[in-house]
Amino acid sequence: MSASQKQFQPTPLDVLIIGAGLSGIGAARALTDQCPDKRYLILERREAIGGTWDLFRYPGIRSDSDMYTLSYSYKPWTHRKAIADGADIKSYIEDIAEESGITHNIRFKRKVTNASWSTADALWTVTAVHTDAQGNEQEETFQARLLSVCAGYYSYDEGHRPEFPNEKAFSGEIVHPQFWPADLDYSGKRVVVIGSGATAVTLVPAMAQTAAHVTMLQRSPSYIASRPQRDAIAQTLQKWLPMQTAHSLTRWKNVALTAFFYRVARNKPDMFKERLIHMAKTQVGPDVDMKHFTPSYKPWDQRLCAVPDGDLFHDLRAGRASVVTDTIESFTEKGIRLTSGEELQADIIVTATGLKLNAMGDVKMTIDDKPVAFGDCMSYKGMMLSDIPNLVLTFGYTNASWTLKAELTSNYTCRLLRYMDSKGHRIAVARRDPSVGIQPFLDFTSGYVQRAEGMLPKQGDRKPWQVHQNYFADKMTIQYARVDDGVMQFQ
Repeated sequence: MSASQKQFQPTPLDVLIIGAGLSGIGAARALTDQCPDKRYLILERREAIGGTWDLFRYPGIRSDSDMYTLSYSYKPWTHRKAIADGADIKSYIEDIAEESGITHNIRFKRKVTNASWSTADALWTVTAVHTDAQGNEQEETFQARLLSVCAGYYSYDEGHRPEFPNEKAFSGEIVHPQFWPADLDYSGKRVVVIGSGATAVTLVPAMAQTAAHVTMLQRSPSYIASRPQRDAIAQTLQKWLPMQTAHSLTRWKNVALTAFFYRVARNKPDMFKERLIHMAKTQVGPDVDMKHFTPSYKPWDQRLCAVPDGDLFHDLRAGRASVVTDTIESFTEKGIRLTSGEELQADIIVTATGLKLNAMGDVKMTIDDKPVAFGDCMSYKGMMLSDIPNLVLTFGYTNASWTLKAELTSNYTCRLLRYMDSKGHRIAVARRDPSVGIQPFLDFTSGYVQRAEGMLPKQGDRKPWQVHQNYFADKMTIQYARVDDGVMQFQ
């Protein structure tokens, strides 16, 4: 049903936040603590808080980062699991919202469709479609001084789902993890999971507990490493120190270790690769062919997959699951025929084939009535875009926890607002220097990144246009460097 009428927010807001997930709730908490005089709202297209952790409901859904860094610095992670279940992460986000009084500032079931900036008014005008309980749609318009985009980086409406030959011939069920049926019964069934990324390595051990057998079918291997389900150092610190102190120490410890291992992986890739493969071989035992765990690319050219306490390896060793590395020739009535001629029998096929990236939550944007192509913009400090005024974009790390960058970004937003108020400025915009060389936004070979290269903004070949995958470098650049750095211009 098309939008039948419009409603307008009566007075302009100071900040309008798009998205009530981990980033959006974190941005609101920063405003509450650091800019208590600012009026803000959060527009959330779903009916609940949580973002990713509310959307994904597939078996075993969990973080692939440790929760001491995926949580915020001010809100200690008190659960025993360092690699947490999706439901616990969602509860954590909800707790922040409730404790901070954020919930009453969220407007649910509002899908943002357009955002237009007026330089004359120094305001964003944002259009959202509100769907009520009866399915009726109504356009609502909001105005704000600053726009904070916390909508993530992938489409909620569709995942990456390649079409396979002869799919209709398959007599069983085909499921995509992003749209998991709540009533799917896989107990005693033969399951084939197509994929080798974080979703696949999560699904296989979770389903293997009750399925007859689970096969992970991968076109090419990924690096998979076992990580402890519980952080022994964190548990010890919590026994002897105040919770906030223990949380801070554990957080910094994990940040430092992650940065160290990433640096080693990039500087000595052959040594690091050999170590990862050796660790996997120790876990799976002598009966599993190591070709399934030997990628052709260097470590961290794509994201490393973590499995808590080696759960995937244990299921492979016990025979509850198996890995096949091959390509698909076609689906058959009873499963999948591979290029090698082998046929995998299946009652259920799960297409864990990845995400579909989008830019800015698919919001159409104009600056003084001129359309904006995000792929033509350059990222300023990894959180603002060239020549787009009063807009902050939250985009986390690919080699560490998303929240580390999200918290730096939300703190910078507050810092920027306070600086503008102190100087009487209404507009802040990073002006692009034509001499800055252009580079891809993400130096990553993963399929979902390569498919979206044209729509993602670019980064530059020098500061402040570079996108650091380094928390320490960003902390210096974002938290301590001058706001008025000569690139950011104010009016």
